[in-house]
Amino acid sequence: MPHEFLTPEWIEAAREIRQRHADAVAPPTVDVRVNLTVTEVPFGDGEIAAHLDTSDGTVDLDLGVVDDPHATITLTHATARALLVERDPAVVMQAFMTGQVQVEGDIMRVMALQAGLPDDEVSLAVAEEIVAITAGI
Repeated sequence: MPHEFLTPEWIEAAREIRQRHADAVAPPTVDVRVNLTVTEVPFGDGEIAAHLDTSDGTVDLDLGVVDDPHATITLTHATARALLVERDPAVVMQAFMTGQVQVEGDIMRVMALQAGLPDDEVSLAVAEEIVAITAGI
């Protein structure tokens, strides 16, 4: 059953997918901790604090913030979904160029993250499973 992106149910379903494939997925090659302020969220109070952390050799996307982040990114819910689920760099670049994505901190490390995420067959299959559990895609 599809879940709205970044709801606790979506986070749990995505985590289960990543854990199921953990032994077969190559680890990220970039160590980065990024806090996300996600705006225009279609549920709750309209804003969510989340984070993306690869410091333990896995990709951890969860609600809440991490201590001592390399960067903090503020972006809309739709842009976050395009970046983290749909993996659509064109949408993200357009949002960045029009000021809809704001980055505070080490932007070079954030940019290196895209190149440092595994892009093998298993990782692409995991991404497809996460798309399948995401409502509205």
